[in-house]
Amino acid sequence: MKSERARLTGLYGGLLVLAGVLLMGLVYLLVSETLYANLMSAVVPTVPASELNIDPVPAYRADGLTAGTLAETQQYTVAQKVTTAAGDAALNQLLTVSGVSLGAYSALSVALAWWMAGRVLRPVGVITARARRLSGSNLHERLALDAPPGELKELADTFDGMLDRIEELVSSRQRFAANAAHELRTPLAVQRAAAEIGLADDPTPEKVARIRAKLIDTAVGSEQLIEGLLLLAVSDEGLRRRERVALDETGAAVIDALAADAEARSITVGLTTRPVTVEGDAVLLDHLVHNLVANALRHNHPGGTVRVDVRPDGPGVVLEVANTGPVVAPETVPLLFEPFRRARARQHAPGEGAGLGLSIVASIARAHGGEAGAKANPGGGLTARVVLPRCP
Repeated sequence: MKSERARLTGLYGGLLVLAGVLLMGLVYLLVSETLYANLMSAVVPTVPASELNIDPVPAYRADGLTAGTLAETQQYTVAQKVTTAAGDAALNQLLTVSGVSLGAYSALSVALAWWMAGRVLRPVGVITARARRLSGSNLHERLALDAPPGELKELADTFDGMLDRIEELVSSRQRFAANAAHELRTPLAVQRAAAEIGLADDPTPEKVARIRAKLIDTAVGSEQLIEGLLLLAVSDEGLRRRERVALDETGAAVIDALAADAEARSITVGLTTRPVTVEGDAVLLDHLVHNLVANALRHNHPGGTVRVDVRPDGPGVVLEVANTGPVVAPETVPLLFEPFRRARARQHAPGEGAGLGLSIVASIARAHGGEAGAKANPGGGLTARVVLPRCP
């Protein structure tokens, strides 16, 4: 038996045949136990003593038996012989009929078992055929199995849910690849234009200096983009090492490192912390906090504020970074956590960023068993919130 349908047929058919054999054996046993007694009670009255050939005997014999007693004895003997013959014939007929019935019942049981196994395994066959046809062009297809609730219905629904996640992941990766190619092509085009146009026709030293500065800025932007892509790939792979990290100290260190940038933008940064410890990769967690604060500084306005709050919250740790700035439409906030998504169209301004900041934050949070989210502030700006598991 090489197929599950054949195995199930053998199992179901064997059980049905075994049940039939046991039932017929029980019927034969019960019939044989009561058949002779019932036949005896029915045959004795039908054998009249007057029809028995009994030799004339004295009223009293030497052995003490009277003619009446002898007639009754012979009547019982005849009835017993008739009962035995009839019972044996009935049991033999019962065995013959039972054997023929068992053969027909066995054939019907195997046929029903084959049909039942095929019906039970039909959803599995549908899932298998769909899985074989899957490709990048038909990930939108679903089983949508129309069946009563049960294990196979649950399996089909789980398969559909898996296809939903795969389709979303593939679409996300395709968008990511297309956006990454676009983002990398832009600085290359700028560099080529600067070299071919700006340096043509024996440019002046001042023009060469401007072109040189432009090429350096473009190269720095490309380096930042590549570093962001590498960091995103590393965080998506999960944690390679774990250690206890004081998140409040990490937040203070990041703010100190970005103090010059905040001062240059005339932005006030406030920090509120309580001692909290998480378990994870210290380098990735530093990038997480750095990206949140740098994003809050970048998408702000002169004279604005950034508020950083690190606090315990039940079994977790909450990191909130709120900033002032332009008004953000609430429906666009979830899209900001996708790679290369920005609240405003890219202006190619210095220090603008590659659009990977919040996507890296979300990836690092997932790698640490947490989650990241944000909400638009009514007066403008965002409040980004990251929840991480707290160290016991």
